Amino acid sequence: MTAVKLYPPRPDKVYLFGTCLIDMLYPEAGLDAVRLLEREGTEVIFPDDQTCCGQPAYTSGYHTEARAVARAQLDLFPEPWPIIVPSGSCGGMMRTHYPSLFAGTPEEARAREVADRVFELTEFLVHVCHLTLEDRGAPEKVAMHTSCSARREMGLAETGPALLAKLGQVELVEQERASECCGFGGTFAVRHPEVSGAMVEDKSRAIEAAGAERFVTSDCGCLMNIAGRLAHRDSTLEGEHIASYLWRRTS
Repeated sequence: MTAVKLYPPRPDKVYLFGTCLIDMLYPEAGLDAVRLLEREGTEVIFPDDQTCCGQPAYTSGYHTEARAVARAQLDLFPEPWPIIVPSGSCGGMMRTHYPSLFAGTPEEARAREVADRVFELTEFLVHVCHLTLEDRGAPEKVAMHTSCSARREMGLAETGPALLAKLGQVELVEQERASECCGFGGTFAVRHPEVSGAMVEDKSRAIEAAGAERFVTSDCGCLMNIAGRLAHRDSTLEGEHIASYLWRRTS
C-alpha cells in the first residue's frame, strides 16, 4: 500500500532530477518542466553531475550495481528542497526503492531523507503548486497514459488527468483498460520483446479506438514505446510528454 504523502507549502526553490530518457531523447520535456515550475515562482536547481536513478540495474536484479549508480545521486541534493522528477518510473525508484536498496548500509539515513523529498512532476503541480491553467489551444481529444510506476508505486493515477481537466478546450477521452501497462517496463522490453510488442500493440489500438487525436504521458519510456508503435503502424496519432503539452497550450 502506498503511504500517504504529506505535501509542503509551495517552496521558493526545488531541485530537478532530469532522468536519462529526458536527457538523451526528450530534452524539451525537461525544459518545459522547468518553465512550468518557474512560471509558478519557483526557482529550479539542476545539479550538473546527476546521471541515472539506478532503476535499470535494480529491476534486472543487480542491486549492488544499482546501489553504485544510486549512491552517486544521494549527495547531489544537499539542501532540504523538494526533488522534482518528471517521470513516475524514476520517481518511484527514488522514493519507493532507495530506502530498501540502502537498508543496512552507511547511506541508509541519507537515502531515506532523499526519498522523502521526491515528488513526481504532475503530483507537485497539483498538490503543491495548486496549478491553474489558461488554455490557449484549439479543441482536442486527448488520451492520458499513466505509467505503471506512477500509478502503482506512487499512487498518482489522478494527477495527470487532473491537470488535463484544467484545460478548457481539451476533452479527456478514456481508453479501454487505461490502467494496463504499455509494455515498456525499462529492461522488460529488451528481455521480453515479443510480450512487450503485443502489449504496446494493444495499448496503441486502445488509444486510437477511444477517438483520441493525441496521447500524453508523464513518462518518456511509455512515450517512446507507444509513439514508436503508432509510427510503425503509420498512425497519424502523436504523443507528447505532459510537461510539453501543458506548456505549449498555455504559453
